[in-house]
This record gives sequence, structure tokens and C-alpha cells, in this order.
Amino acid sequence: MRKNLEVIFLPDDFGDIELDSLEAKLNVKLLQYTSQPENLIAMAAKLTQSDSTIEELLKKISEKDQAKFIGALVDMGHLSPFEHAYYTFGVEGISRACSHQLVRHRIASYSQQSQRYVNYKNLKFIVPPEIAKDEQKKKEFLTECLEDFRKYLKLVEEGYSEEDSRFVLPNATETKIIITMNARELLHFYELRTCERAQWEIRNMAKEMLKFAYATAPNLFKDAGPNCLRGPCTEGKYKCKREIPEIREEFEELKRQTG
Repeated sequence: MRKNLEVIFLPDDFGDIELDSLEAKLNVKLLQYTSQPENLIAMAAKLTQSDSTIEELLKKISEKDQAKFIGALVDMGHLSPFEHAYYTFGVEGISRACSHQLVRHRIASYSQQSQRYVNYKNLKFIVPPEIAKDEQKKKEFLTECLEDFRKYLKLVEEGYSEEDSRFVLPNATETKIIITMNARELLHFYELRTCERAQWEIRNMAKEMLKFAYATAPNLFKDAGPNCLRGPCTEGKYKCKREIPEIREEFEELKRQTG
């Protein structure tokens, strides 16, 4: 059993706690990315069919805009050179429910805030938009989350480990994560997770990530997004109710905003 832990006091009626202060907001940052990703990808692709030296290729690539060549690679589906470019994002203000979906993308690296080792003094929670529309339901939702947090703190105060105490925390609990993906996997990620069929939270996160990536390499990510940006919807009977022109305009505007 553990002793001398500092635990914040939560009043029985939650009367002096601002519930809105418990709501986490999505925050995405591009931490690092491969310098001149389009030139690197073009060089990698041309190397496969050239007897030039590395220095000669580097000079040729730097002297000519690679927009058309990058576009041709995308059109041909020749995407293995894209794997040389990497992007690292820092994300906070997402739920554990969202991160469980995210880590299913296995061609990536993740470092996530651990509920085993972090001794939480305070927590925030993600409120689904449909619940947030109703102020009373939002209040009830956050109150329930706070009650779960109270149970967590009580277990920790009684000496139980964070590893065991975390089992009472809800899926709405905020988490923080650092994500690294190569450009090819990012295109795949955007294809799946910006689609209207994706869950709203990971869709919002993917769109924010796309804004950052597009700003660094507009030729590389010019068609990034759901399948319907490039052709008909591939979801069959599960297709969303939105019209394709409307979705295409949304993503055109999203990319214009990065300029």
C-alpha cells in the first residue's frame, strides 16, 4: 500500500467546481517533419531508374520543380518512395476512445501518456458534440466523469496503484500522444479517417493533421482525404448522406486555409 499521496478534494455536490473547466479541447501540433519532403521523394523515385550519382541526382532535383513528377507518382500508385518522408505530430485533447482507434494504424510510432505511471491530480474529459448540444445533458455527463475520477482518487489515496485504479476511469478521459507516420501511411490514414464514415473525434483530429501536412508539401497531399475526392464513393450501401461536391468543396477550403 502507498502512503503520503497528495489528493485533491472533490466536494460531494460538485457545487464549487466549474464543470466547463473539465472539458478538454483538441490541440494538434506538427512537431517535426522531413525537410523538403517532395524533393526527397522525387529523388528516391528517380534513383531507381537512373545511373546518376547521389550528388548528380541531388543537383537535378534541386534545379527543377517536382510537382508534376510527384503527381505522376500518385496517379501511378507508385508510393514506396513516399515512405522516406516522416511527420511527427503532438496531439492532446482526445479521448481514450479515440486513441484506441488511432493505434490500429500499425505502420506508425506512438508515445502515449501512461495511465499506469501518471498520478493524476486533475483530469479533463472529451464531451461528444451531440451531448454538448444539450446543456443539461452535458452537465450530467461531466458530473458522471467527475464521479469516476473521484473513485480513482479514492483508490489511489487508499494505496492502490495507478495501474489498478485507472480501471474506473471512463473512455472520455483525455489523453496525450505523439504520433510519427511516413507520408505513405499518412495518405492512407487520411483516406480512412477523414471520411464521413469515420468516428467524429478521429475525423476531426485527422483533418487538423492534414492541414499541417498539406502546408509543408501541397503537391504530395493535394488529393489527400476520403476516396470521394478522387472518384466515386467506395462505401457502397454504407455511404454517407452528404453529396460528393459538398465534401470536395470542404477539403478544397481546408487546404486553402493553410496558404
